[in-house]
Amino acid sequence: IACFEDAFPASQLPQGLGKRLCAAAATILGKPKERVNVLVKSDLPMVVAGSVAPCAQLIVSTIAVVGTAEQNKGHSAKFFDFLTKELSLSADRIAVRFYPLEPWQIGKNETVMMFL
Repeated sequence: IACFEDAFPASQLPQGLGKRLCAAAATILGKPKERVNVLVKSDLPMVVAGSVAPCAQLIVSTIAVVGTAEQNKGHSAKFFDFLTKELSLSADRIAVRFYPLEPWQIGKNETVMMFL
């Protein structure tokens, strides 16, 4: 569900961030943890607003819960709350991108989610 990219060195990422982000994403999106995948990437060059100061990008792709502006407004506020606290970043150094998916676009257990 979430891919987290940042300009942080790996040594500065909070220990256990991936696991806490997984739990937070499950709660925020109303999904069981078993359906949440988190990828944390560090040491990537990233520029936000012309600055290479520490920053983060969260990519959220999921089925059925990120399809409207109203849904994403609520999700965004909760993800920003989580990320600003976990990473000690101001909100202007974080970007969240939402991608709605269809059940036939995600493969799992040798089939697609539509048939699970």
